[in-house]
Amino acid sequence: MMIRTGGPEDATDILTLLDSAVAWLAAHGRTGQWGDRPWSTRPAAADRIRAYTRDYLVRIAEEDGRTIGSAVLAEEPPAGVPPVDERELYVRNLVTDRTRTGSGIGAALIADALDETRRRGIGLLRVDCYAGGDRRLVEQYRRLGFTPTDAFEVERPDQEAWPGQVLEIRI
Repeated sequence: MMIRTGGPEDATDILTLLDSAVAWLAAHGRTGQWGDRPWSTRPAAADRIRAYTRDYLVRIAEEDGRTIGSAVLAEEPPAGVPPVDERELYVRNLVTDRTRTGSGIGAALIADALDETRRRGIGLLRVDCYAGGDRRLVEQYRRLGFTPTDAFEVERPDQEAWPGQVLEIRI
């Protein structure tokens, strides 16, 4: 596996990974995180990924020329996340090939994000994730070295609020 910098040309591959992740989550009865509709069929979600590939640092994990994971890094958190009073690097999106679960792709992308955080002279890497259900995703980030900080909710029209958890690693 190698990790390289991506860009707008990688948006389709990232959406494919996200679509696969939604299908995997739905097949396991875990629709609270991203629902049950593919990202690529939701215009606002697909546009957000395209904007991320233009506006932020995209890191692509590849193996044999095939995209197997991606991380989107920015120096500001998304709307709705409690801000901090210091410079930070924020993982805006992280997705890996669900057929490769447990193969270390996510850990490699987080290690790469930590390297980028250090390279920029920043002392804080943060991420947020879905905190509903059994909090399994929060525990996954804890295993990667993150510490939970702020809990938050995103209000959604005609749906229950989306429960989120911010986590951090201090450098």
